[in-house]
Parts: sequence; C-alpha cells; structure tokens
Amino acid sequence: MAADFAEVADSVFVLRYPVLDVNATLIVGDGVALLVDTLATPAQAAELDAAARRVSRVPWALVNTHHHFDHTFGNAALAGSPPCDIWAHEETVSLLRARPEAVRREAYEEALRLAPDLAGELAEAPILAPNRAVHQESTVDLGDRVVVLRYLGRGHTAGDLVVRVPDADVIVAGDLVEEGAPPSFGDAYPLEWPETVAELLRLTTPATVVVPGHGAPVGPNFVRGQHEELAALDWLIRDGHLDGASVATVAAKAPFGPDAARVAVRRGYAELSGRTQ
Repeated sequence: MAADFAEVADSVFVLRYPVLDVNATLIVGDGVALLVDTLATPAQAAELDAAARRVSRVPWALVNTHHHFDHTFGNAALAGSPPCDIWAHEETVSLLRARPEAVRREAYEEALRLAPDLAGELAEAPILAPNRAVHQESTVDLGDRVVVLRYLGRGHTAGDLVVRVPDADVIVAGDLVEEGAPPSFGDAYPLEWPETVAELLRLTTPATVVVPGHGAPVGPNFVRGQHEELAALDWLIRDGHLDGASVATVAAKAPFGPDAARVAVRRGYAELSGRTQ
C-alpha cells in the first residue's frame, strides 16, 4: 500500500499511512534524521523505510510517541542491528519491556475490531522496546538542528511524548491530538488530558504546524477546539459522578459521540472512585 512523505515545514516530512490513517514524521538534519513512530507491522515498516529513503538516506534515530501498536510495532524492522537509539517516555519504555505480550494481546483485540487484516501480522510481529527513556525532557542533536522531546502529562496514555522542532515551528503530538476521528480513550486519562493539551498549546505560535497521531496536520485553532471538547468531557464526567448519573446518561451528552465517550466516562468514574486503571 504505497504512501509517500510530504514536506510540512523545512525538512520536516509527514507520511499519512492509509491503514488507520496513522502518521509517521521524518525530521532531517545534517547527516542524521529522526523518524517519529514506526507503524504497525514489519511489512508496513518496510514501506515506511522505502518512503523515508526516497527523502533522505542519512542514518536515523527513532521516537515512539506512545506504546500503541500502530506507533511501535515497526521498531524492530527500522532500528537496524545493533539497534539505533529509540526514544520514548519512561512509561512507554517500561510497558514495552516488561509486558510486551500484554501489549500484543491488546493490539490483536483492537485490530480485530478496527483492521482485521492486521491481526495475524500483529500476532507475529517482533516487539522491540525503546532503549532511550525520557523523564520530562530530552534533546536530540541532528547536527544543524535540535529536536526537543517533552512529556507534558497523561492524556491518551500514561506515556505520551511530544516532539518539538523549534526551528521549523512543528510539534508532533502523537495521539494527544486526533484529526478526522474521535480521540481514543481505551488507555486514556480523561480527567488529565485537557491540561496536557493546554500545556501543548502553550508551546505553539499562531503559525505552528501540529502533526496529530492520525489524520491531516492542523494548526493551533484546531487543537484549541479539541481542548475545549476534552475540557467539556472532563466537566461532564466529574459532574455525573457527583450526581450518581449512569455512564450511558453522561456519554449521551458528551463530545466525540457516545461510543468514544462511554469509554472515557468509565475510566473517569474509576479514577474518581479510587479504582486502579
């Protein structure tokens, strides 16, 4: 399934892969590059490799914005031998090192629902955990430019990492921002997600290009609108829990549609009730 990178800012390229409409980002520096997210299977990663090599043949390091399969299961195919640096937040590193088969099982179940043709490949794909952990902030030197890796807080997962390219005014947001589909709340922290996106917005200028985990690149106004919806959902969850409202009742009033919101309300209620997620 052929796909190519498109330049969204100076030497920053985004590939929208058709399956799940997931993005990979290539940031090219002087003799080295950074490839952000690695798609879902070795076959997809091979296509990503070929597309990246059409842009530049310099060696690269990898970044995973979070642990989900469509952003990490291509690591082994793209890291080389010995593996290059693979950066991720420490929560993502810990999960992929300590519980890879649990991650695989969840990926398989999600693929059966969203993209059944992927399920068999996910069952066999090697899982390579990142080898460079980010606590709050790290920088990656690409020779003529520096890329900043930032942890802004929990949101889509416990370990969402934001990739900022200051000289190009680009932020790769991973699944903290979604375009074209509702946010996914299966591993989310809906009561914290709004503030995490607020922190992301504080990094933007009016001209910032924000690359979401899925869908077309957007600007700060789109992110601001999604923040408002996440904040409204947060308020509805807190108010519904206080009133003893059912999950279905709150989800019916929430942004993003009842199916997505139902998952968010359940997780929010669990947190407010002190139950482990």
